[in-house]
Amino acid sequence: MKNFVSLLILAITFMSCEQDKQDKLPFEQPPEWSREAIWYQIFVERFYNGDDSNDPSYKTVEGHLNDRIPKDWSITDWSHNWYAQEDWAEATGLDFSQTVFMRRYGGDLQGVMDKIDFLKELGITAIYFNPLNDAPSLHKFDARNYHHIDVNFGPDPEGDMKIIAEEDPHDPSTWQWTSADKLFLTLVERLHEEGIRVVVDFSWNHTGRSFWAFRDILEKGEASDYVDWYDGEMVTNEETGETYYDYNGWIGIKHLPEWRKVDTEGKKHGHPYEGDLHPDVKKHIFDVCRRWLDPMGTSDISKGIDGMRLDVAEHVPMGFWRDFRKFVREINPEFYLVGENWWTDWPDVLMDARPWVQGDVFDAVMHYQWYKVARGFFAQTEDIVASEDFSRVMDSVYNDMPFYTQQAMMNMAASHDSPRLLTSFFNKGKYKYNCKPRENPGYLTGPPDAETYERVKLFLLHQFTFVGSPQIWNGDELGMWGSDDPDNRKPLWWPGMTFENETASPFADYEYNVEVGHDPDMLAYYKDMTRLRKKHPVLTYGELEWIDGLPQGMVGYKRKMDDQTYTVLINCSPEEVSIKWSDNGENQSVFRYSEVNIEEDRLKFNAFSGIVIHMH
Repeated sequence: MKNFVSLLILAITFMSCEQDKQDKLPFEQPPEWSREAIWYQIFVERFYNGDDSNDPSYKTVEGHLNDRIPKDWSITDWSHNWYAQEDWAEATGLDFSQTVFMRRYGGDLQGVMDKIDFLKELGITAIYFNPLNDAPSLHKFDARNYHHIDVNFGPDPEGDMKIIAEEDPHDPSTWQWTSADKLFLTLVERLHEEGIRVVVDFSWNHTGRSFWAFRDILEKGEASDYVDWYDGEMVTNEETGETYYDYNGWIGIKHLPEWRKVDTEGKKHGHPYEGDLHPDVKKHIFDVCRRWLDPMGTSDISKGIDGMRLDVAEHVPMGFWRDFRKFVREINPEFYLVGENWWTDWPDVLMDARPWVQGDVFDAVMHYQWYKVARGFFAQTEDIVASEDFSRVMDSVYNDMPFYTQQAMMNMAASHDSPRLLTSFFNKGKYKYNCKPRENPGYLTGPPDAETYERVKLFLLHQFTFVGSPQIWNGDELGMWGSDDPDNRKPLWWPGMTFENETASPFADYEYNVEVGHDPDMLAYYKDMTRLRKKHPVLTYGELEWIDGLPQGMVGYKRKMDDQTYTVLINCSPEEVSIKWSDNGENQSVFRYSEVNIEEDRLKFNAFSGIVIHMH
């Protein structure tokens, strides 16, 4: 009997191991949750100020700009007219485009915590946070520390700075948890309880000048243990005999010193290249990753983050990225990696995403490639895509990608680096080109016209019914408008808040003075879209089949899974159209925008209308 029990236990253990092998996500595939994701991107500093006791101070923000922040600087009121300079800003004598980057509004992690119910009601299932690492800027790509959350995002900035000062930042055994770190981990736990995944933005290409290793070089010169970490060297001024550190910054920006790359070959802008990061830098990055993936050090990955968005990914060698994927997947087999792989030749040629999504580097890219095509059709811009070309051009974006990769693509509509969706559609020029008033005084930054709203809603219908995971840039769901950086980073127009009227940019060649505030109609429409996506899994997993021969201005496709077929038809023209239609009387409309009449043998579409039909 004893032998029988032992054999039974052995058999059960073997079957359990075999099941684990079957259930384990293949290394080259994206996690299932990322294919079902409805993304919401949060830029914390402008999201919501939930705790005014931790607001940024002169001490925590100084040192990240060429222009000196004035001593009488203070945070800006959330309701402030965006294009109006504050008193302290006017006193500098600098123009709006310089002082706007000095602004802080006090958004913090408590603000995100306070809005969890809003996010649940909106219907999102995954958050992509812009960088949270400790840094002096509003955008946080200029890290002071990778292994800590920004001190102003937590409840005790002064106390956190003291804790950080006690550590040896090169030695993980000395790292402590600050109040900001602890609040972030609590936030992750709360979001996980609500079924919301958490992805955080990191740049492994560069840091800020205030990063602890770079400061050590500036202080100690050749004697620094980190002098080889960055792409730079100690040089001597022949005239003065003084020695100083000369280094390269990302795309020439000295405030963003680049890590040293080694063993590189074939480096060409906008293309992948071989090589690695300096081994000590690589080890530090891996130590940081272990901290955020497994914060308890117990292999309980439910306590850690679920993925990373990787900044300026093409600037980092492929050898590093391959090892990086192996490392994070060993800790969390369902960890999601999404790269920023954007321009090969701006503003006309977007990067070919395929080299980065072969299964050995990233699971997906931020899919600006999809957006550029969709915008060209739905907004009818200078990059126009005609109806008869839409399927062919869109197919070229996905060409040769496995379907599971296509499903996991983060289908971007707008971001911290591009105009807001409404403004992008309102202006008809090339995508991401001459899209702010300082470089284009005629670029429209105010409230869009009625047609723009129609076109945007039809675009959203496409985004939420198409292959790939839809993304929302925080504030777009509130009906916000704004040109490219910095205007896309206004503080969010939350319901219940009263704002000063917005006036035109000082660089614009036009004027306006308008009320601003959240748009309840737009918010309701976004909720309609998330419900549609979540209620009908075929819109996530279904194979795509294009419908050809539609009238100009229309696009149509089917999503098929098992015995389920959903037909999506969108009329993006200002004219009424009708198409032949065979209806067996059992088909069911699951969503309509504007008026679409189903008759026995025809579908009649109003101008700017669309429908999703469940085919029985």
